[in-house]
Amino acid sequence: MDLEIESRPSELPSIERVWRSRSIGAGRMTSIAASNWDLVFWEHEGKMQAAVVGPEPKACSAPVPEDATFFGISFALGTSMPHVPISRLVGGGAEIPDVTRRSVWLKGSAWHMPDYDNAEAFVRRMMREGIVDCDPIVPAVLGGAVLDVSERTLQRRFVASTGLTQGAIRQIHRAREAALLIQGGTPAHEVVHVLGYFDQPHLSRSLSRFIGRTATQLAALDGAEPLSLLYKPSSSAGS
Repeated sequence: MDLEIESRPSELPSIERVWRSRSIGAGRMTSIAASNWDLVFWEHEGKMQAAVVGPEPKACSAPVPEDATFFGISFALGTSMPHVPISRLVGGGAEIPDVTRRSVWLKGSAWHMPDYDNAEAFVRRMMREGIVDCDPIVPAVLGGAVLDVSERTLQRRFVASTGLTQGAIRQIHRAREAALLIQGGTPAHEVVHVLGYFDQPHLSRSLSRFIGRTATQLAALDGAEPLSLLYKPSSSAGS
């Protein structure tokens, strides 16, 4: 099986990434750990489906249907759907019913189906109608701001908004950056130094847990299964 993936950044602060993909044949992929939640639409055998997919705290193997097309919006950290608690989505998702090629139902209303090119207009409407909200503390901290709040309050706000702790987000982001560096030709021992791992075994454990690949497999672009979307997150989780 092959998996063709295309993605782009967005000028909208509430969107982390917009992506689309197509499977050739059927099989499985390695779904990389991700700190963001996604709104995903896909078509398979003439049927449209959609789901809200939560953060993935670790890499896992996932089935991919034959000859299917996918489109997704990855939302920025701190952005959430108040009527769908993020805690219910971590490591899973929630199906959206009554989806057609033309429309999708959200909170009792029919919306025109978004696509790769108009994702921003769709999300702007979601924000205007209160379907999507953002906790301003999360992007502020991710942007380096020092706020006059306790560490306990900060952690509570992060977990409530993202479903993950700052530490978990930081580990996921570092592993994704490490994987990209290794794929780009940076030796593992240099990645250890650049990204602050304790040693190469520490890097190896991180890659296995969050990427589902060893450094050797990443360097050789080798693996029994294709990887899901891998890109460098636009923000860290703070220090």
